[in-house]
Amino acid sequence: MLDFDQVHREQQALYPAAEPVWQPGWQPVHTVYVPADRFSAGTVAAWGEEALGLVKAHLAGPDELAGVFGVPDGIAGDVHGRLVRKLAAEPVEDLRVDFEDGYGGGPDDEDGHVDQAVEALAAMHAAGTLPRRWGLRVKSFADGDPARSTRTLDRFVTGLAGRAGGLPEGFVVTFPKVLMEAYLGMFAGFLQGLDDRAGRRLRFEMQVEAPQTVRFLRAGLTCGGRLAAAHFGVFDYTAAIGLPPHEQRLDHPACDHARHVMQTAYAGTGVELSDGSLAASPASGSAEDVRALWRRHAGLVRHSLGHGFHQGWDMHPSHLVSRFATVYSFHLATYDSYRERVRAWRERRPVGGVLDEPATIRTLESALRRADAALG
Repeated sequence: MLDFDQVHREQQALYPAAEPVWQPGWQPVHTVYVPADRFSAGTVAAWGEEALGLVKAHLAGPDELAGVFGVPDGIAGDVHGRLVRKLAAEPVEDLRVDFEDGYGGGPDDEDGHVDQAVEALAAMHAAGTLPRRWGLRVKSFADGDPARSTRTLDRFVTGLAGRAGGLPEGFVVTFPKVLMEAYLGMFAGFLQGLDDRAGRRLRFEMQVEAPQTVRFLRAGLTCGGRLAAAHFGVFDYTAAIGLPPHEQRLDHPACDHARHVMQTAYAGTGVELSDGSLAASPASGSAEDVRALWRRHAGLVRHSLGHGFHQGWDMHPSHLVSRFATVYSFHLATYDSYRERVRAWRERRPVGGVLDEPATIRTLESALRRADAALG
């Protein structure tokens, strides 16, 4: 006979985020990837300064913000003020030093670039400028050289932990192109061997960049709780399924399908989800080109938010402007109405003819908590 209590405990362990008392932690709205051979202790500050310069040149006030991003007049001033303050104080919430696709160095250069990254991150940690979440992306096992990937990770973790007296809070490693289910267990096992030197239990995020990966997403939950997030990789994925180059875009229906499968696989588990990137920068420094880039990126961010993906990749300082402006507008546009619906439900009174179900109230409360975290 089945033991109900045991089954219920298993349910709570497998789906902690489905429990009414579960409170989601802070999740960054983006991840910024910087090639390791171009990263320094001043990179984050430089991105913020460039983004602020673009705002001052092409987005001077709320009226321009409303015109470029379609932000309602009632919240345009608030969004603009938050945007400027954010870019000045915290332009990057989540940073990855990239040793994979974006990395321009060869095998003979990699150790040196690891050491340079360690020095830069140690300096940022000492100065208090390390982003709230940070880490690196290693080479894929699918490249056929797992020793290179693990050597870089070992050197990075050991070096920084030694410099900082332990690995600072917020560290995560990105594991790309997981083309075989077995790679997940292998990588998790390697992380376990680094725990002592890191001074903490290491976790990783997997990239979903191929159709076969979609078929074994649930295997990530068998890695002893080390899977922290799953990030969608738009360009590898769309290439793998044969889409033509001009259709390699985040808002393609094929990408929507993959993301929805990701949501289905990880719903209730607490594994975070992130969307991918726009591989474009302004064609020039003219207002027309900068604003065209912002409009395109903002449309993709809105698409992701509307599909329940609250994090994405930013690949250029200009993306910070459209990212934060769109996120702030998304949350502020509904914040007051969501809060009133929750209050009305608790007070058992109708509001606007809406009869909310308990599940909807939990969703509204979750949206408000996410908004509070994003609006800071």
